[in-house]
Amino acid sequence: MSGKERSKRIYTFGNRKAEGTGDMKELLGGKGANLAEMSRIGLHVPPGFTITTDTCNEYQEMGRDKVVKLLSSEINSALENIEDIMGSKFGDAANPLLVSVRSGARVSMPGMMDTVLNVGLNDEVVKGLAQRTGKERFAWDSYRRFIQMYGDVVMRVNTFRDSEHNIFEEIIDELKQEKGIEEDRDFTLDDLQELVKRFKTSIRKLSGKDFPEHPADQLWNAVMAVFDSWMIPRAMLYRKLHGYPEDWGTAVNVQAMVFGNMGSQSCSGVAFTRDASTGENRFNGEYLVDAQGEDVVAGIRTPLQITREGSSRWASLAGISEEVREKMYPSLEEYLPEVYKELFENQHTLENHFHDMQDMEFTVQEGRLWILQTRSGKRTGAAMVRIAMEMLTEGLINEKTALRRIEPKKLNELLHPVFDQASIKKAEQITQGLPASPGAASGQICFLSEEAIQKKEQGLDVVLVRIETSADDLPGMSVANGILTARGGMTSHAAVVARGMGKCCISGAGSLRIDYGQRKLSVNGNSYRDGDWISLDGNTGNVFKGKVKTKAPEVSGDFEELMKLADKHARLEVRTNADTPDSARKARSFGARGIGLCRTEHMFFQEERIMAMREMIIATDEAGRRKALEKLLPMQREDFEGIFEAMESLPVTIRLLDPPLHEFVPHDEQNQKELAKEAGISLGEVQEKIHGLKEVNPMLGHRGCRLGN
Repeated sequence: MSGKERSKRIYTFGNRKAEGTGDMKELLGGKGANLAEMSRIGLHVPPGFTITTDTCNEYQEMGRDKVVKLLSSEINSALENIEDIMGSKFGDAANPLLVSVRSGARVSMPGMMDTVLNVGLNDEVVKGLAQRTGKERFAWDSYRRFIQMYGDVVMRVNTFRDSEHNIFEEIIDELKQEKGIEEDRDFTLDDLQELVKRFKTSIRKLSGKDFPEHPADQLWNAVMAVFDSWMIPRAMLYRKLHGYPEDWGTAVNVQAMVFGNMGSQSCSGVAFTRDASTGENRFNGEYLVDAQGEDVVAGIRTPLQITREGSSRWASLAGISEEVREKMYPSLEEYLPEVYKELFENQHTLENHFHDMQDMEFTVQEGRLWILQTRSGKRTGAAMVRIAMEMLTEGLINEKTALRRIEPKKLNELLHPVFDQASIKKAEQITQGLPASPGAASGQICFLSEEAIQKKEQGLDVVLVRIETSADDLPGMSVANGILTARGGMTSHAAVVARGMGKCCISGAGSLRIDYGQRKLSVNGNSYRDGDWISLDGNTGNVFKGKVKTKAPEVSGDFEELMKLADKHARLEVRTNADTPDSARKARSFGARGIGLCRTEHMFFQEERIMAMREMIIATDEAGRRKALEKLLPMQREDFEGIFEAMESLPVTIRLLDPPLHEFVPHDEQNQKELAKEAGISLGEVQEKIHGLKEVNPMLGHRGCRLGN
């Protein structure tokens, strides 16, 4: 990077122009680079500017004051650019411009860092916004949302409390109970003004500071809060889980606000150009009428489907008739057909431009579509393989690009077990939700992230059950076998993060009633408590009582084609470790070009073989050893025949019998007694022999010494 580029800390975009490009992800972050690219290709993107990732690192090293001084003139100039495009002014009560402040690392880290929306509102600006739009309720709803988000993210008021609950959510719930209403959208104008008053009082009480009225202070504080969020625990954990370096830093994107909560002709949503779970080439997504974007992602309300086809499929899963669906749960395609048509064209443009499956966020403000973000969508292992191979067939990418799209770790998902269909038929179904991330998972119900970690440390399998997940649940999600939520859709936080982690997830199981206090889950008149076993089928969305038997997955044709493609471009051959005919066959089906190590001692761990192995180990003379070996010989011959047949003419490297003998002998008294009886010797003789085999490994261990000799 040249000195000139290093001194430039802000890049503007909007009005079909941009200073940055899509290949500048290291400097502008993924979000900033893609916003610039979308502006360049003519999509309707709210104007804004991106503060570089380098500036984040400067902030961590130099602190706030120096970075504010470095950024001041550039931010003022960039703000003026937004004002010119939007025809409004930041901080002006008569004609207000509001902005969002969002994070944007070079890779997607969904929900891990902070965002602040509606920056620029205060007691005067909210009145001007109401007068200018003619929508007083909308203006005050935006204001209460801003105070709530700013108080939480920037002023960190919840850190001053012992309660695990959010103070703003508590205030909202209190007012709902007082007014006898169920949903946020049922609040009247008076209710929203009362929330603003209570929010401000709580902020002052908890933090000792007043909520800032000056828009410039709000903007600077929000920018610095996003930089700070690069180093908060959940973001650090996410980087650790995925192997992302700390010195990458995050960019900050400041963008003109557009509003999905301006009435019945406004909405917000998330869309995928292909199915993120299966990889099927099918446009899909979810939206909420009269809502801001965080409502969709947070899963506070179960969203509607974008396409008519997806809506019908969702209704069928939920047991809702087509007539009721059309009236109560219309797709965007039916509700705002012209907007849907434009959105469909945009998704086609984006996938063709980026040559990858895209995850898009959009807002419709009074019938006008705005694209807020696009990024390469997170996908399951199966979807990853299918999308790569189908895009290759479609001519969107070449063979080497298809191979580079494959994340080796995610291929492990294809090896994960699925539920045995015979066992599924016998299992008792509890409820059904949305199949947000495929796979099969069984575990004990656990309601809190911290308790899930504790149980995992005890060696227990858990399923994390939440009303909805947030970024703070990441530690528990990372150790759980599966995730089940009562709220949210296919694009909720739980769904997106689970897919990225390769975890089974069912979201939006609306019939669940979850009581964290009593650690209880209720559904259809039945109750299930912390520690009870449940099983999740992430392919169907079905939830079952108890532990359901699993089986090995079947490998798809796309995977076989991928392996052939890998062989075609490989510069080295990959062999497997395999010790049984079954593992050899499985390795061959996954493309292994032979066996690099066949450990013969591993042939004898099965229950019917280990006793003969133990007899050989404790035998006191050659005759006893030969007697035991005669039992083992036909077993080993049978295994070798199966291994050689599986590998056909491919090479197999065999390590002759080199067992760490202590691993084969029993260490509990009951099994030691059985071995003594089988061998015709005393328990004491067996225990003395076992003690003599015990390995201590300060350096070489018994095996190393034997090999040395």
